[in-house]
Amino acid sequence: MKNIKNHILLMIVAGAMNAGCSKSFLNTQPLDKAAAASVWSDPSLSESFVTDIYNAIRDGLLNQESMDCITDNCLYNFGRMDIMEANISPNNTGWVNNTYEWGEMYARIRATNIALENLAVASFDPVIRDRLKGESHFMRAYCYNQLLRYYGGIPIIKSSYTLNSKDFSIARNTYEECVNFIVSDLDSASLLLKNYVTTSGKAIALGRATSDAALALKSRVLVYAASDLHDIPTAKAKSATIASFAHPELLGYVSGDRTARWKAAQDAALAVMNLGTYGYQLNLTAPVSKAQAVINYTNVYLSRTGSETEAIFSKYYVNASPDDWGAWYPRNNCTNGYHGWTSTEPTQNLVDSYEYLDSTSTPGTPQAVPFDWNNPLHATTPYVNRDPRFYASIMYDGSPWKPRTTDGAAIDPYNEIQFGTYQTGSSSSPVTYFGLDTRNSALENWNGTRTGYAIKKFMDPDPSIVDMNQKQQVPSPQIRFTEVVFNYIETCLALGDESTAITWLNKIRFRAGMPAISGTGAALVATYQHERNIEMLCEEQRFYDARRWMIAPAVLGQKVRVMKITGTLKPGKTVPIYRYSTDNYTYSYVVQNIEAGVENRSWDDKLYFPPIKLDEMNKNGKLIQNPGY
Repeated sequence: MKNIKNHILLMIVAGAMNAGCSKSFLNTQPLDKAAAASVWSDPSLSESFVTDIYNAIRDGLLNQESMDCITDNCLYNFGRMDIMEANISPNNTGWVNNTYEWGEMYARIRATNIALENLAVASFDPVIRDRLKGESHFMRAYCYNQLLRYYGGIPIIKSSYTLNSKDFSIARNTYEECVNFIVSDLDSASLLLKNYVTTSGKAIALGRATSDAALALKSRVLVYAASDLHDIPTAKAKSATIASFAHPELLGYVSGDRTARWKAAQDAALAVMNLGTYGYQLNLTAPVSKAQAVINYTNVYLSRTGSETEAIFSKYYVNASPDDWGAWYPRNNCTNGYHGWTSTEPTQNLVDSYEYLDSTSTPGTPQAVPFDWNNPLHATTPYVNRDPRFYASIMYDGSPWKPRTTDGAAIDPYNEIQFGTYQTGSSSSPVTYFGLDTRNSALENWNGTRTGYAIKKFMDPDPSIVDMNQKQQVPSPQIRFTEVVFNYIETCLALGDESTAITWLNKIRFRAGMPAISGTGAALVATYQHERNIEMLCEEQRFYDARRWMIAPAVLGQKVRVMKITGTLKPGKTVPIYRYSTDNYTYSYVVQNIEAGVENRSWDDKLYFPPIKLDEMNKNGKLIQNPGY
């Protein structure tokens, strides 16, 4: 063995000596990388570089831990969220979605800066070059806005650092400066990308930025900028933490014309609405039927059957890799009775916010009223006559779903969600049966829901997709047209045009099978906020909306409420295999706070702006920490 080792060593040394005789050996190019000079002289390589920047989006809205899990809408099944308990600090920032993580966003921003610097002097086809410049401007604005809406003002870096850079410290820009820079980038993107779309307004390649996407993101940026949280005089009046902060310019506008900011936001929204390219079923003059409403809303989040005009900018999962968590959304979020993880669990707080359609006083013309547990009709049939978007968004006890897997089919041959505890056998000698989708289930009970619900939105209902082990290709809508419409409605309310706001709110409601609304003043604003939350569920809106409206203390500080269901056999009934049936069962619905130790939610005003983590503060001595930390 020793002689063999010596022989191999001799061959290696000889090979190295022979290679040293040839200078060309030192000039070889790596086979798995392209030299920088080659990248920016070749349009295909340049496009590959820019395409990689889109990975900043990660899984978009369809990650395992939905952003709504850090709101009153949902609970994360696999552990408490520190931000919901007000336990975050620079040492413990808690869960931060990758698309808001400081280091990751700045890595992508550096890539956009590299791209823009090199594309400015690239000599290849100017048509391709300008498109790539436009996409780079868009993605830089996208990444900066992700940071801005999470942390407040952040350092604006317009060029790439190099090995020769001497100082890597840079102060945070003011909130106003950040907004202006992002808007400027989006204006550049919109201009450069204006001609690179299909006849339907979509990007030439799925998932790429367009001029329309830049205009839509600008609408988001400006409506946030006009909001209460970022108008410092308003924010100070509502929060002592913000009032005592020595650098309010990092959080919002310390002066200026707020009405002008609302008008700029309105103009930005109208620029998208006036394109005439987008919008699905928003020209209705009366509510559609419940069945059609469920179809409409499902089509919207599946981007199917004409509703493609809703999506302005999306993340797609065509031929998704194993690392694309968004493609595994069914496994991550379906119930344990289907061998899913039930990661994002709607709370009873959310479920109670879906309106009840009451026909008792106006037969044939239901009126939308708040759901009320003190109303016996509501309390005994809580899943009947609700806003149709409830049925398209939430898995609830007794709701139908796909065929069970082999090990569950004999237990539940009816393919209905079972979130309760029921009796089987005969009423005279009943046996307790724990629902297949509970934490007492015979199947993976550790993945069972804690709230009594599971998310249905964004789940492909195609029965050929087995949720536990197959990927889906439902796109993740980063920006959709209805958000822009909501932005426009909000600006109308702020500028005193309540009539126009009501008209557009009703367009959205009619598509959802909901009757028209009316009202004025604070009540109308509350109606708008309710409608936006229901329509935009699990689309990363609630986390920011509750903060920028400064209603967070009232809603995000609520304890999680959950549903406990029992089904008792009626006298004389015998049921060998459980199935939801009001003929056979009397159902009891009890709402209670979640069990102690799961998540003790509490609001603190420091949560308006999460902390910059300590590592970043240590690396950059010019950074100023957010208030409350």
